[in-house]
Amino acid sequence: MKLVVDANILVGECLRKRGRKLLQSPRLTLYIAEKVFEETCYEINRRTEILEQQGKLTKATKNELIFLVEDIFSNYLHFKEFSFYSHLESEAKKRVPRDPDDWETVALAIVEEAAIWTKDYDFLGCGCATWTTETILLQLT
Repeated sequence: MKLVVDANILVGECLRKRGRKLLQSPRLTLYIAEKVFEETCYEINRRTEILEQQGKLTKATKNELIFLVEDIFSNYLHFKEFSFYSHLESEAKKRVPRDPDDWETVALAIVEEAAIWTKDYDFLGCGCATWTTETILLQLT
Protein backbone atom coordinates (compact mmCIF):
# COMPACT_ATOMS: atom_id res chain seq x y z
CA MET A 1 0.00 0.00 0.00
CA LYS A 2 1.56 3.29 -1.14
CA LEU A 3 0.81 6.16 1.23
CA VAL A 4 1.89 9.76 1.62
CA VAL A 5 1.92 10.44 5.35
CA ASP A 6 0.49 13.62 6.83
CA ALA A 7 2.40 15.19 9.74
CA ASN A 8 -0.36 14.73 12.33
CA ILE A 9 -0.46 10.98 11.66
CA LEU A 10 3.30 10.53 11.64
CA VAL A 11 3.82 12.42 14.90
CA GLY A 12 1.05 10.52 16.66
CA GLU A 13 2.12 7.10 15.42
CA CYS A 14 5.80 7.70 16.19
CA LEU A 15 4.93 8.40 19.81
CA ARG A 16 2.96 5.12 20.19
CA LYS A 17 4.49 1.68 20.39
CA ARG A 18 1.67 0.30 18.21
CA GLY A 19 2.23 3.13 15.76
CA ARG A 20 5.96 2.54 15.45
CA LYS A 21 5.27 -1.10 14.68
CA LEU A 22 2.68 -0.10 12.06
CA LEU A 23 5.11 2.34 10.41
CA GLN A 24 7.56 -0.55 9.98
CA SER A 25 5.05 -2.80 8.21
CA PRO A 26 6.55 -4.32 5.05
CA ARG A 27 3.13 -3.95 3.42
CA LEU A 28 3.35 -0.16 3.57
CA THR A 29 5.44 2.09 1.35
CA LEU A 30 5.50 5.48 3.02
CA TYR A 31 6.38 8.82 1.46
CA ILE A 32 6.73 12.24 3.01
CA ALA A 33 7.10 15.71 1.52
CA GLU A 34 10.06 17.85 2.55
CA LYS A 35 8.10 20.52 4.45
CA VAL A 36 5.95 17.89 6.16
CA PHE A 37 9.08 16.02 7.25
CA GLU A 38 10.55 19.20 8.76
CA GLU A 39 7.26 19.90 10.55
CA THR A 40 7.17 16.33 11.87
CA CYS A 41 10.73 16.47 13.23
CA TYR A 42 10.04 19.77 14.96
CA GLU A 43 6.81 18.49 16.49
CA ILE A 44 8.29 15.20 17.73
CA ASN A 45 11.13 17.05 19.43
CA ARG A 46 8.69 19.53 20.97
CA ARG A 47 6.34 16.85 22.25
CA THR A 48 9.06 14.61 23.67
CA GLU A 49 10.48 17.65 25.51
CA ILE A 50 7.05 18.32 27.00
CA LEU A 51 6.65 14.66 28.01
CA GLU A 52 10.05 14.78 29.72
CA GLN A 53 9.16 18.02 31.52
CA GLN A 54 5.89 16.46 32.70
CA GLY A 55 7.80 13.46 34.06
CA LYS A 56 6.16 11.05 31.60
CA LEU A 57 9.53 10.30 30.02
CA THR A 58 12.95 10.24 31.60
CA LYS A 59 15.88 11.73 29.71
CA ALA A 60 17.01 8.19 28.83
CA THR A 61 13.58 7.04 27.60
CA LYS A 62 13.17 10.26 25.62
CA ASN A 63 16.53 9.70 23.93
CA GLU A 64 15.61 6.06 23.25
CA LEU A 65 12.30 7.13 21.71
CA ILE A 66 14.05 9.71 19.50
CA PHE A 67 16.49 6.99 18.39
CA LEU A 68 13.61 4.65 17.48
CA VAL A 69 11.86 7.41 15.54
CA GLU A 70 15.03 8.32 13.65
CA ASP A 71 15.45 4.65 12.72
CA ILE A 72 11.92 4.59 11.29
CA PHE A 73 12.60 7.78 9.36
CA SER A 74 15.82 6.35 7.92
CA ASN A 75 14.58 2.89 7.06
CA TYR A 76 10.83 3.08 6.41
CA LEU A 77 10.08 6.57 5.16
CA HIS A 78 10.82 7.77 1.63
CA PHE A 79 11.71 11.45 1.91
CA LYS A 80 10.95 13.46 -1.23
CA GLU A 81 12.57 16.82 -1.84
CA PHE A 82 10.54 19.87 -2.78
CA SER A 83 11.81 19.81 -6.37
CA PHE A 84 10.28 16.35 -6.88
CA TYR A 85 6.68 17.64 -6.63
CA SER A 86 6.90 21.45 -6.75
CA HIS A 87 5.68 21.61 -10.36
CA LEU A 88 2.23 20.57 -9.06
CA GLU A 89 1.87 23.40 -6.52
CA SER A 90 -0.91 25.24 -8.36
CA GLU A 91 -2.93 22.09 -9.07
CA ALA A 92 -2.51 20.75 -5.53
CA LYS A 93 -3.57 24.04 -3.91
CA LYS A 94 -6.80 23.96 -5.91
CA ARG A 95 -7.50 20.51 -4.46
CA VAL A 96 -7.21 21.61 -0.81
CA PRO A 97 -8.84 25.05 -0.72
CA ARG A 98 -9.69 24.84 3.01
CA ASP A 99 -5.99 24.50 3.90
CA PRO A 100 -3.69 25.29 0.99
CA ASP A 101 -0.69 24.73 3.29
CA ASP A 102 -1.38 21.00 2.81
CA TRP A 103 -0.65 21.22 -0.90
CA GLU A 104 2.74 19.45 -0.67
CA THR A 105 1.15 16.25 0.62
CA VAL A 106 -1.39 16.31 -2.21
CA ALA A 107 1.24 17.06 -4.85
CA LEU A 108 3.40 14.18 -3.65
CA ALA A 109 0.40 11.83 -3.65
CA ILE A 110 -0.30 12.82 -7.25
CA VAL A 111 3.30 12.24 -8.36
CA GLU A 112 3.61 8.91 -6.53
CA GLU A 113 0.08 7.82 -7.45
CA ALA A 114 -0.40 7.11 -3.76
CA ALA A 115 -3.14 7.57 -1.19
CA ILE A 116 -2.86 9.95 1.76
CA TRP A 117 -2.70 8.67 5.34
CA THR A 118 -4.41 11.34 7.42
CA LYS A 119 -7.13 12.18 9.88
CA ASP A 120 -7.44 15.72 8.49
CA TYR A 121 -10.80 16.27 6.78
CA ASP A 122 -9.28 19.01 4.60
CA PHE A 123 -7.95 16.26 2.33
CA LEU A 124 -11.40 14.85 1.58
CA GLY A 125 -12.32 15.54 -2.03
CA CYS A 126 -8.75 16.32 -3.10
CA GLY A 127 -8.85 13.65 -5.78
CA CYS A 128 -6.56 11.27 -3.90
CA ALA A 129 -7.74 8.39 -1.78
CA THR A 130 -7.42 8.99 1.96
CA TRP A 131 -6.87 6.39 4.65
CA THR A 132 -7.12 6.61 8.42
CA THR A 133 -5.03 4.58 10.80
CA GLU A 134 -8.04 2.46 11.70
CA THR A 135 -8.78 1.51 8.10
CA ILE A 136 -5.12 0.72 7.44
CA LEU A 137 -5.03 -1.54 10.50
CA LEU A 138 -8.13 -3.37 9.26
CA GLN A 139 -6.53 -3.89 5.84
CA LEU A 140 -3.33 -5.25 7.33
CA THR A 141 -4.97 -7.84 9.57
